[in-house]
Amino acid sequence: MRSFAAMNKTILTITGSDGTGGSGVQADIRLISKLGGTAASAITSITVQNTLGIQEFHDLPASVVRQQVEAIINDLQPQIIKIGLLRRIDVVEMLAEVLQRYKPQHIIYAPVLTSTKGEQLVEPKVYEAIERQLIPMCTVVLAPNDMPEGPRRHGAANQLASALAYYLSLDEKVSDAMLHAQAYLKQLPADYAEGNTRSEELYNQFLDAVEHYYNRYADVAFYAEQLNVSARYLGQVTRQIANRSPKAIIDERITNEIAQLITTTNKPLKDVAQLLGFSSQAHLSRFFKKRKGVSPTEFQHKQ
Repeated sequence: MRSFAAMNKTILTITGSDGTGGSGVQADIRLISKLGGTAASAITSITVQNTLGIQEFHDLPASVVRQQVEAIINDLQPQIIKIGLLRRIDVVEMLAEVLQRYKPQHIIYAPVLTSTKGEQLVEPKVYEAIERQLIPMCTVVLAPNDMPEGPRRHGAANQLASALAYYLSLDEKVSDAMLHAQAYLKQLPADYAEGNTRSEELYNQFLDAVEHYYNRYADVAFYAEQLNVSARYLGQVTRQIANRSPKAIIDERITNEIAQLITTTNKPLKDVAQLLGFSSQAHLSRFFKKRKGVSPTEFQHKQ
């Protein structure tokens, strides 16, 4: 009779979370389950992110990750371990010790060092610890040449590693499992593309709102409220599309309007200030000079 460990096909994924579902533990569980496998998980980092990028990391300490890993190992005895995002040296050391003792059939490491947006996710000293302590135990360490040809997409390496883990759980040879995983990945649709139509739509709505309200409101919070998003998210969108902050866009529209009014009309400066919602003529002058480098009067003369 075969042992429980030999019969068990549970795949344990040890990585960070991704609230978008495009990568991380959420994507691992979804893809492994879609293929017909059984996934268990241990989370190393909780991320605050959306399709525009990662805003914050909350890395779990080694003691918490250990409790998760050992709880699964003791109960389900997974023979396939997939490792992704590791950001703490103490977590790397702990995993090396636990996996050395447990000796699963296969360990797959999918390096998660930078995001699709180019953000550095792992410090060099942490990866040095991974190279020294974890990689020697791995059956497979994914490299760029393992990826199928095509544009880089969010979570692709993660998807390949999950598919590889599934085919290894079927007792396939590593070479066969890799070929099957690559073939599966080629026919997968992208979870979301780099060109985020939601972002483009929101950016255009923001520009429309600025055009409508610039002479009354100059604070980003007002526009974020009008668009029913947070000021932080609005800032992510404008920086992604225009490489500028929302405040810079608002202020530029107001500055351009001041320049237009003082050079094409005979309105006194105090009337222009009142028209555009400034508390005084002096306030408008300081605002204009900060952005144009000259006072409104000097600008008029130059024009």
